[in-house]
Amino acid sequence: MVRKAAPKLKARPKVVGPEPTEAQEDVVDRICATLATAIGEGALKPGTKVPDDVIADHFGVSRTIVRGALDILQRDHLVERKRNYGVFVVEPSIREAKKLFEARNALERTILDIVVDRATEEDLAYLDRFNEQDERIRHGHEAPPKGGPVKKFHLELAKLGDNEVLTEMLDKVMARITLVMALYGGETRDPCGDHRNIIAAIRRRDLAAAQDLMAEHLAVIEGLVRLTPAEDDLQSFVNVLKTFSSAG
Repeated sequence: MVRKAAPKLKARPKVVGPEPTEAQEDVVDRICATLATAIGEGALKPGTKVPDDVIADHFGVSRTIVRGALDILQRDHLVERKRNYGVFVVEPSIREAKKLFEARNALERTILDIVVDRATEEDLAYLDRFNEQDERIRHGHEAPPKGGPVKKFHLELAKLGDNEVLTEMLDKVMARITLVMALYGGETRDPCGDHRNIIAAIRRRDLAAAQDLMAEHLAVIEGLVRLTPAEDDLQSFVNVLKTFSSAG
């Protein structure tokens, strides 16, 4: 019996769209950087609507290009699309907030392990100066620098480890924690004293002390937020009603 040869399958034609130009990629990067910085510095609060037409007008590009940038920010969990409503700055859940703090603790421990081994005295002198300037700005003795994103101590510390992947990961986690602080945060505090102690431990090459100090520092930051279920908020409201309805 002679078997018939199986019919050859026709190759599907490739659907190739126009490749983004270098100029388009550049503007997408600028849109992402602008919005990520605004979110990371608390200028755009959780739940804020992000209108693509306004962004398109500002950057002088099509809404298609803006939507490409917003897709990237959505993958980074900084914005979310709500069907039939548009794009909004993310409102992290309590579960997500706890995981973000857990991730940040792990990243900071790993970064310190590398920084203690690699940071030079020149690096640490720079970090000292940076922290001192940050302290003066926080106390109102010096105006913050104009132009560009505000530098953050923990990212400057991470850069001393010369590992761009870890620094980028920390940057993204910190941006999302900014949203947590805006949504659930309470009073703030001046962390510069903690930073000085961490730098001193790094200078002594005392990894265990540096990691313990960092853990305490991050625990204080986490303690500033109320990561409690909505039922607790309702109970608090009920307690307020009980207190004030019985007054007088």
